Amino acid sequence: MSFSLNVNGEPSDVEPRPGQCLRTYLRERGWFGVKKGCDAGDCGACTVHVDGEPVHSCLYPALRARGRAVTTVEGLAADGELHPVQQKFLDAQGFQCGFCTAGLLMTTAAAAFDAEKLADLPRALKGNLCRCTGYRAIEDALHGVRHTERPRPGQAVGRSPGAPAGPQVVTGTARYTFDVAVEGLLHMKLLRSPHPHARITAIDTSAALRVPGVVAVFTHHDAPDTRYSSARHEHPTEDPDDTRVLDDVVRFVGQRVAAVVAESEAAAEEGCRRIAVTYRELPYVLDPELAMLPGAPVLHPRGPEARIARPERNVCGEAHGELGDVEAGFAAADTVYEETFRTQRVQHASLETHGCVAYFEENADTGQERLVVRSSTQVPFLTRRALCALYDLPAERVRVVAGRVGGGFGGKQEMLTEDIAVLAALRLHRPVKLEFTRAEQFHGATTRHPFTVTVKLGARRDGTLTAVRFRVVADTGAYGNHGPAVMFHSIGESMGVYRAPHKKVDAYSVYTNAVPAGAFRGYGLGQVTFALESAMDELARRLGLDPLVLREKNVIGPGEHLRGPLGEEEDLHIASYGLDQCLQVVRDALADDTSAELAPEGWLVGQGFALAAIACGPPGGHHADATAALLADGGYDLAVGTAEFGNGTTTVHRQIAAGALGTTVDRITVRQSDTDLVRHDTGAFGSAGTVVAGKAVLRAAEALAERILSFAAEHTRTPRGRLRLAAEAVEGDGRAVPLKEVFAAAKARGVELRADGHFGGSPRSVAFNSQWFRIAVDPDGGEIRILRSVHGADAGKVMNPLQCRGQVEGGVAQALGATLFEQVLLDDRGEVTTAAFRRYRLPAYADVPRTEVHFSETTDAIGPLGAKSMSESPFNPVPPAFANALRDATGIRFTETPFLRDRVWQALEEHRGRPEQPR
Repeated sequence: MSFSLNVNGEPSDVEPRPGQCLRTYLRERGWFGVKKGCDAGDCGACTVHVDGEPVHSCLYPALRARGRAVTTVEGLAADGELHPVQQKFLDAQGFQCGFCTAGLLMTTAAAAFDAEKLADLPRALKGNLCRCTGYRAIEDALHGVRHTERPRPGQAVGRSPGAPAGPQVVTGTARYTFDVAVEGLLHMKLLRSPHPHARITAIDTSAALRVPGVVAVFTHHDAPDTRYSSARHEHPTEDPDDTRVLDDVVRFVGQRVAAVVAESEAAAEEGCRRIAVTYRELPYVLDPELAMLPGAPVLHPRGPEARIARPERNVCGEAHGELGDVEAGFAAADTVYEETFRTQRVQHASLETHGCVAYFEENADTGQERLVVRSSTQVPFLTRRALCALYDLPAERVRVVAGRVGGGFGGKQEMLTEDIAVLAALRLHRPVKLEFTRAEQFHGATTRHPFTVTVKLGARRDGTLTAVRFRVVADTGAYGNHGPAVMFHSIGESMGVYRAPHKKVDAYSVYTNAVPAGAFRGYGLGQVTFALESAMDELARRLGLDPLVLREKNVIGPGEHLRGPLGEEEDLHIASYGLDQCLQVVRDALADDTSAELAPEGWLVGQGFALAAIACGPPGGHHADATAALLADGGYDLAVGTAEFGNGTTTVHRQIAAGALGTTVDRITVRQSDTDLVRHDTGAFGSAGTVVAGKAVLRAAEALAERILSFAAEHTRTPRGRLRLAAEAVEGDGRAVPLKEVFAAAKARGVELRADGHFGGSPRSVAFNSQWFRIAVDPDGGEIRILRSVHGADAGKVMNPLQCRGQVEGGVAQALGATLFEQVLLDDRGEVTTAAFRRYRLPAYADVPRTEVHFSETTDAIGPLGAKSMSESPFNPVPPAFANALRDATGIRFTETPFLRDRVWQALEEHRGRPEQPR
């Protein structure tokens, strides 16, 4: 039977493989705008048109497309003109990382997407998920609202130019990790453990090697003995060395056991099924409290060289400290409140899963062959360093490149695929690809740390805090990647934001036989802030005080230091103070609110708020390098090490450079996230993209501007003080010398107009946020509706209001998912049972309200041009603000997230007939 179809006007007669879906068929033909997000028709990232009708191509058999016309996002534009929907998404910047954008465009560009569907977006977009934006920008795009601006030369900062990759995102030509064709590519699949804890006593790979197409099988016998951490930090000693590439002991269901490399994914999968493994099962423990008891199974019986705090008690890391005398503080209190709060595992759910491609190329500078790793990573430089250490390779023989990254949220501050793909590539000397499925993302990547936090607060009648005590237990899972660091960070700004003369903390990061936890937006602060801000609200009620007044009475003020039981961080300063404005946002919302009128009759209505503080960058140094250079055409080249994954740093870096160079953003080309470009960059995490990498960019651009002006002064024999940089020339003394001429003159004299900038990430400032909700609760069914959402953000000088607002909205949306329904569930053996989006519910368009975002008017003394970070912090006040609104509506203090509808209903049923609690 002959096979043919038409793709974007081009014929294709390659017959699909038996059972092949249309998505993989199209991608194999080079139509990379068709994305893989879920494997199951849940996310919509793979949407294409078949004879004009939108379909999820991951579910659509390629064979069914025989004789049909298929359109991908690359085929939407006609005669060089963008489709109207593409232009709308570009004008509104209806995307952040952009991985979902092609699917959204194909859904909304279809002829069937008519006025009726536009009027009912919750239903029309139910098949498309976005993890980044919070959906407001998408809604605005579909309604034709324009947000992007074209700033004047030198005035880009504080304006809203669009993302430089915007045209590529909306046309499907932006290249993410796997959007490349590599000749001779081999495919890797991983065999994973079915046991929570076991020793491998035998492993037989002979049957797997007989599968046609299988090239090699790797087991723990082939792996280096070196132990390391999959977490990536500037200082590797922050994390325990407890991981091997492949181990003979497995510690959670889903841990990798063996790797099969084959000519096709199907052959590699069959090879995994043919491996025979003999296990000796070992005792396991899933509860961190039980894990710390004498006699519990010991997961990592290692010595001090592994930097595990107390391996015999499964304590990965711990912290204990006291400021003052906390018992005396409670004795002096008129009211004491104590409660235990719990937060759950949450998946990052970035639509682009983890993965990498390892291959070889010739180094253009040395002529030597080197290894290239193209990875979906937030930390290319740290990954290179780890790979070099693991395989004893010189740095110049390894290049790590991050294409455009399809979402991260901290989950890609991790080395989960590169180590084993490189093992295979080095042994086979062929290109190797490893790409996680969505199920593997749940079973084999990381989650947010579940926390149990016991808070005890003491206060006098007037609301003055006398004592604060925390007991914190964080479940780090089977491995300690990020475990100690998350635990330490969780008790930093959360304990320092309020004044109290007496503070005490006991905190533990504990190993269990569960899927490992890792870095996640907020890095522990969100979990502890949920407990503290809920407790502050309850304390106010018991004192008969307005919760807002209680906080205003106790929060730190301008110029004060964040003091906690572990002492002060010397490089952390309140270099600008907008917390008072964040709290005023709450007061204003309360004053003008009429949203209660939107509640259905008979529903319970309540309001609540919370605040949060976060350091602008991680402690201990976070390094960034940047290089700026004048080009022959009079434009500029900017090389930056940090990665772009929807955080907007590329746009901001262009704005910063444009301001310093007196030009427009479109005259600056950014190259980034490639270890060939600059000396070093710690990575895109810890809210460092603007405040650390941005400062390096500012220093490079300022140095380049001075170098250009100094050369131009010499070249034109004009006093330096009379010259200034304009968009396309050096101007002064009534003349304008084109930058092209300046470049040519410099080149003729052997002068390179280039400059470097560096920032080490210290000192650091503090950013603040507040969140307020009005909600309604159905007393008979437990359903919750958000009537109004208001957020106050102290971001210092806002570099790009459009993008910064998007970061806040996306953070609020992600936090609402964790507050209301997202949870990674494990069975009684620790196996993840929510390993698909249809079982792990992500916020869809219908779930997310439009959040009103208000920025404080501050200028930071540390951040570049007065900026502070605003990528992680919006998440942190959302869960407690919602909990406080739920308490106000129902009279019930919910102490465990998520607030599932059935839990709310059950609590309401149990509450009926009880004596009324203080409201």
